[in-house]
Amino acid sequence: MTLPEFFGCTLLAFGPPFSLFVFTIANDPVRIIILIAAAFFWLLSLLLSSLLWFAVVPLQDVLAFGVVFSVLFQECFRYIIYRILRSTEQGLHAVAEDTRVTENKHILAYVSGLGFGIISGMFALVNVLADMAGPGTMGLKGGTELFFITSAAQALAIILLHTFWSIIFFNAFDTNNYLHIAYVMGSHLFVSLLTLLNADAHYWATLLPSYIVTVLTGVLAFKVAGGSARSAKRFIMCQ
Repeated sequence: MTLPEFFGCTLLAFGPPFSLFVFTIANDPVRIIILIAAAFFWLLSLLLSSLLWFAVVPLQDVLAFGVVFSVLFQECFRYIIYRILRSTEQGLHAVAEDTRVTENKHILAYVSGLGFGIISGMFALVNVLADMAGPGTMGLKGGTELFFITSAAQALAIILLHTFWSIIFFNAFDTNNYLHIAYVMGSHLFVSLLTLLNADAHYWATLLPSYIVTVLTGVLAFKVAGGSARSAKRFIMCQ
């Protein structure tokens, strides 16, 4: 059962993001570069978070401390890549085969957000997947077997949330909408702190609020990107 479990959880976490990559990014070299650059900036935020965690020895046992500063560093680097992309739009427009990547500013936000999300999901789940491959994985250290499916579902939520957060975040700075900036940072911190409940196997208390926030954030990102109830209906009806 270990391999079916491994592939099932892998596809649950990375199947939808992989589909997004294939259908919306893979055919455009500029979008691939932006996605990789965004992933690199997320790695830099992780590096700084790790350095701070090692430096502040008395708080190393307080996991919430690391979570809070990790979120702050991630949002700082989201802002940095926002500034970089906005300052290089003319250059991107000159080299891009598909000029929509610069003409529609939400595409830049979407691609960088997906890059943030994919690398975040990989780091959150890669060690769990390694243990999941066997030889026996009905819960780690006597824990419940729900740990793996929960970890995969949580990774998917984080990947989607990073994509939505970047769309909202970029537009918020373009329009000076500080309420949306506060929402992105607040919801990011809320969802991240919720994961601490997994240590006590409170999986439903983690997943249910996380996916409620994911749906709400997705709706907000859809509206920010210019979507409406009419356009959503036309999309569903394939019109």
